[in-house]
Amino acid sequence: MGVQPDQQRVTQLLSPYSPATPPKLAMTFGDFLSLLWRLDAAGGDQKREAYYRQCADAVARGLAFENRSLYRMLINTPAGEICRSLQNAPYRGTARLVDAQDRRDAIRQLVDLRGQILTMAAYRDRWTLGWPGSRMTDVELRERLFAVFFTAFDSQFAHFSRMLFVVDIVLQELLLGDRAERQISLIRLIREFGYPDPGSSAVRAQFNG
Repeated sequence: MGVQPDQQRVTQLLSPYSPATPPKLAMTFGDFLSLLWRLDAAGGDQKREAYYRQCADAVARGLAFENRSLYRMLINTPAGEICRSLQNAPYRGTARLVDAQDRRDAIRQLVDLRGQILTMAAYRDRWTLGWPGSRMTDVELRERLFAVFFTAFDSQFAHFSRMLFVVDIVLQELLLGDRAERQISLIRLIREFGYPDPGSSAVRAQFNG
């Protein structure tokens, strides 16, 4: 039985977007948000910061919102602070200032929730180096934890991570003011907007350097 298309989409949103794991599906606003999270997480690593900023820049221009305050925020905000700064978007325009504080709170909560989901996915990827409870000296308890935790986590996380679909729809409306379906293929992003080509040895060297 194959992987369902919506699960493929979730898997992409949770992926590292590295040259070794390039996106297989068309890129959407959700991919842009995931790239911002990856850019923040790369803060302090100049090569990876540059890589993820180039990715996010290409997706923003490919999805045609480079004239919006959201794009200017990407350009002007240091890595490590971008996702947190999204909550200030309602104050960067002149429309609907009457409910700007409420929209700011909603954006902050949704961005936090989205970040928690991506953090859980990133942590799970590192379990091969040290899974929860791996340093417990009580062998029986450690094995019991392993059996229960890992059996339950994958199935439950698969359901929980689907919340990204809802979160991304609402964030797009709050940050861009619409629910228009925006998507663009990776090949177009590479050819027309300067997305890092995962097949390039220079790009791989930049990411892994």
